[in-house]
Amino acid sequence: MPVISVPYAFNEEELYVDLRSMFGHSLYLKCEGFNFAGSIKLKAATEMVETAERDGILTPKSILVESSSGNLGVALSMIAASKGYRFLCVTDARGNLSTRLMMEALGSQVHVIADQEANGGFLGARIEYIRALCASDDRYVWLSQYTNPSNWKAHYRTTAPAIARQFPRLDVLFVGAGTTGTLMGCARYFREWHRPVRIIAVDSVGSVSFGGSPGRRMIPGLGMSMRPPLLDESYVDEVIRVEEADTIRACHRLARGGFLLGGSTGTVVSGATDWLARHDTRELTAVAIAPDLGERYLDTIYHTNWLQDIYGEDVLNSREVPAGSWADTVAPAARWRRRLDLQTSDRNGDQHHQLQDRKT
Repeated sequence: MPVISVPYAFNEEELYVDLRSMFGHSLYLKCEGFNFAGSIKLKAATEMVETAERDGILTPKSILVESSSGNLGVALSMIAASKGYRFLCVTDARGNLSTRLMMEALGSQVHVIADQEANGGFLGARIEYIRALCASDDRYVWLSQYTNPSNWKAHYRTTAPAIARQFPRLDVLFVGAGTTGTLMGCARYFREWHRPVRIIAVDSVGSVSFGGSPGRRMIPGLGMSMRPPLLDESYVDEVIRVEEADTIRACHRLARGGFLLGGSTGTVVSGATDWLARHDTRELTAVAIAPDLGERYLDTIYHTNWLQDIYGEDVLNSREVPAGSWADTVAPAARWRRRLDLQTSDRNGDQHHQLQDRKT
C-alpha cells in the first residue's frame, strides 16, 4: 500500500486495457489518468516545476503562469497548491467547465481568452497575453510547455521505459500530438532501444502541427494552431489525422464497454484502430497512450445537447460531420457553455490584478 505526503508522488504507471474485444484488433491502451491530477500532464508539470526550482527560476515569491487547454492547468494547480505557489492558468473558451472549476477549487486563478489572435488562433492569443503579463511583473514565471525540454524529458524518463518494461517486443506505438512532449520523449527513447519501434503520431483534423490548413477544433487536448516548437519529425514514422466526429464515436464506443475516457484518448484510439485495420497486424504488438479519463468531458463529448449543438443530431451514427464555418460552430458552443456556467461567477476579467492585489 503506497503512503504519500504530496499528491504528485502517486501515479499508476502499469495499467493497460486490451481493446481487442471492443475493436477487433490487438491494441493495448496505456491508461495515464490514474493520479491526483487525472492525466498524463502530471509528469510534464512535475518535471518542469522541479527543474525550474533546481535552476533557481522558481522562488517562494514567484507566481506560476501557463497556457493550457485544461489538463496541464489542473496538474500545475495541484502542484502549486502542494508547494505553496500561486498559479494563473490562461485558457480559452473551448476548455471544459469542469476543468476550470477543478483549477479554481485547488486555489488557482483562471483567465479565459475569448478572442482569437489574427494568425495564431486562441493559442496565439493566450501566449500573447502571458508574454505581456511576464513583461509587466517579474514575479511571473512562465514554464512554457510548448518550448520547455523538460516536457519531453519527463516521458523519456518515465512513460517510454514503463512501456518498454511491459512490452519488450513492442512493434508500434501510437501517441497523440499536442505540444508533442509525450510524442518526442517516447520517440527519442525508442530510437535508442534494442529493436525498431514504429512511432505513429495521431493528430486532430484542423491542427497544423504537421502542416496543412487550420480548421475548427472544438475538443481540447490534441492539436495545435501553430507548429509545436518541440517537434522533430525525423523521429516520427507516420502521422494520422482524425476527424472530431470519429473521436466522439470512439469515446462513446469505449464508454459502452465501461471505459469512460477523455477526448484525446478517443482521437488516439480512433487513429490507431483505423491504422490497424489497414495493415497486417497478426504478429504485431501495438500500444496506444490514453492521456486522461472522461469525467471532465461530461458536459461536452458525453453530453447529447452539446454534441447536437456542435455536430448535428447524427454525429454518433453518420460518418460525415455537417459542414459549417467556425462561427457556425463556436456560437452554439458558447451558448451551451454560458448555460452551464450560470452557477459560477464571471471570472473572465483581468485575473492578474487579483493576484497582484494579494501580494500586499
